[in-house]
Amino acid sequence: MGKPPAGRRSLGGALERKVYAILHRYPSLQGPDTPADPRQWPFPQLLDYLVREDASLRRVKRPLLETLAEKVSEAESTGEGPLDSDFEDLLHVKTMEVKDTNKMNKSLTSMWGTQPPTPGADDSPATPGAAAAESVTHDDARAPTVAAKPSKEMARPTVRFSDLGGVKPCIEEVLECVAMPITHPEIYAHIGVQPPRGILLHGPPGCGKTLLANAIAGELGVPFYQISAPSVVSGMSGESEKKIREVFEEAVAAAPCILFIDEIDAITPKRENAQREMERRIVAQLLTCMDDLSLEKTNNKAVMVIGATNRPDSLDPALRRAGRFDREISMNIPDEEAREQILRVLTAKLRLGGDFDYKDMARRTPGYVGADLNALTAAAGMYAVKRIFRDLSHRRDSKSDAELEEAEAEAESKESVERQLQTISAFLQQHPAPLTEGELAPLSITSEDFVHALAKVQPSSKREGFATVPDVSWSDIGALSYVRDELRMTVVEPIRHPEFFRKVGISRPAGVLLWGPPGCGKTLLAKAVANESHTNFISVKGPELLNKYVGESERAVRQVFSRARASSPCVVFFDELDALCSRRDDSQSEASARVVNTLLTELDGVDNRKQVFVIAASNRPDIIDAAMLRPGRLDKLLYVELPVAAERLEILRTLSRKTPLAADVSLQSVAEDARCEGFSGADLASLVREAGVAALRSTLYANGVDSSPLDMGATSAETLYVRQEHFDTAFTKVAPSVSAQDVKKYAALRKQYGCEKVTAAKRIDAGTA
Repeated sequence: MGKPPAGRRSLGGALERKVYAILHRYPSLQGPDTPADPRQWPFPQLLDYLVREDASLRRVKRPLLETLAEKVSEAESTGEGPLDSDFEDLLHVKTMEVKDTNKMNKSLTSMWGTQPPTPGADDSPATPGAAAAESVTHDDARAPTVAAKPSKEMARPTVRFSDLGGVKPCIEEVLECVAMPITHPEIYAHIGVQPPRGILLHGPPGCGKTLLANAIAGELGVPFYQISAPSVVSGMSGESEKKIREVFEEAVAAAPCILFIDEIDAITPKRENAQREMERRIVAQLLTCMDDLSLEKTNNKAVMVIGATNRPDSLDPALRRAGRFDREISMNIPDEEAREQILRVLTAKLRLGGDFDYKDMARRTPGYVGADLNALTAAAGMYAVKRIFRDLSHRRDSKSDAELEEAEAEAESKESVERQLQTISAFLQQHPAPLTEGELAPLSITSEDFVHALAKVQPSSKREGFATVPDVSWSDIGALSYVRDELRMTVVEPIRHPEFFRKVGISRPAGVLLWGPPGCGKTLLAKAVANESHTNFISVKGPELLNKYVGESERAVRQVFSRARASSPCVVFFDELDALCSRRDDSQSEASARVVNTLLTELDGVDNRKQVFVIAASNRPDIIDAAMLRPGRLDKLLYVELPVAAERLEILRTLSRKTPLAADVSLQSVAEDARCEGFSGADLASLVREAGVAALRSTLYANGVDSSPLDMGATSAETLYVRQEHFDTAFTKVAPSVSAQDVKKYAALRKQYGCEKVTAAKRIDAGTA
């Protein structure tokens, strides 16, 4: 080796310490002929030894590696070493497990030229001492490997099926696929049938996939290996595949057992869409490991692989075939009955009020999964604790009932942080010691606490793709009483009382098409239905589902109904349906026809629509495909026509609730005015708005719009009123949006579709009923 640079060298760097640890073992591995002076060691052989012992040094540039080797050799020859006292630990740790990766090749090459043992020959060593020596040698050789590989955590979960609720069908499928192969594999071996090797649990986040897997292992009492798929991925080439092999080897060694891979979609994407070669290798390695789980290769002890994902369509198809994940179990968002069971399990250890209604709370929580209901229970508990603090503080003050109610109302209206801190501080001052049994006895969580918590806990399924339930009620809609009655019987009542409809044989939800002139309140009616039924609401603007890429529009339609089915009961509202589902003919493009076909299939296909109610709105029913309007799809056509005088009066009263009207204003005269004939609901809303603007202009500006505003201190908002003259001004700016020609066209369409013409008297009677 070359002459080292002068001066004392410090081996404090991480790379130098690694090289020192490897070269320190070099003389003992090379034999007694190795020169004592490290500077006389053959330099090329030294570098080859370094990269052979630690593959990570291959990425170090050759000149830098030569410099490091020279520096370490100099330090070794002069007796200098690393400055850190804990460096000696590195000398006893192997830096890389070379034997594991090349074990098969070495065992094969060592057998070349040897004769196979004859049948019946005694293969035992000549003496017991030799056998003991051989055993010690093998154990010593394996000792570093065991120390270097951290074992995956093995657990025996304590969760049982009784800790789950609302997943009884899933439990039955799981027991069929897992329990028999784990407990009695000899049956499968006897009849020559391979048991299932894996099941795939898929469903939305929080539905209980991980909890179900733990409960399976807890019920069967077998080891449970749980790994998170992203933790398998490593930055070094080959390390990810090695981790997968190690996990499966440990599972086979502990068989029978269950291997649970959470978020499996993170490491098993479709190989044709994989962006990196490492992803393809990981998928191939996992497929190979699952193929090696046959009973012949596991000594007739079953190893069951359970994967969990919320994106099953993103998995590689080869993973979902028979022999790997043999069964796929879908865990959907729980329905009302399942939510009731989950609530009973979650509240089993809680102290609830005696009048707690599980069925009512389950009805109030559509779209909630198990995790959401757990969060709801925790939030209700926090509300109960705050309420108890407040009640005990008021009780200690010996206030009267009236004062107590007033204080509670004040506390509820002031939910500021400061108010809460004051309440807790007062409680702690009044109760320095633990509460007595008598004080704790009446304390419990009530239904009101859960109702308060509902406003704070948003279900995870509604955080994407779901519209907020509108705050429009029936009282916000003027007139249209006859349409409201039909919507109640078609949508609202089947959601509120499904058992009554099933009793008379009505199990399939009907679809409703609201059609008529623009501005008559079709969209407003759909919002009121969603609010009145207290159910999930998905609002779809027809054109927003259209996409220029092939197949994307159809996929968007399927996703809408998939979300609706998962969160049933649900109301899906298609606004401007004619833009999405126009009539199919030769002039229409193929893409539009595919969208129509997809929508028709979703409305009345093989799959059950469950409690999914479809409401559509359009002012051009003549261009909607005829197949959409047949019974079983949108079979209820409701014509929303222009209001008559009595209905215009009701609409004006609804619109002017928050408008200060002067004493000279007669809404009846405005509704019966000839200039108001043919006005739609939207036109009347514009009329009231323009009247308000005219009142503002006459009050804020003295001499017209060009003059400067008056001093706002001299003009009080309480003196601002809308007078009759302001409505007269508004009539000069607002005209009917529906022409007489359009009215005739809609009358002809009503005859074509057979919609009953509701007389004015009948409409008024419906409004007063």
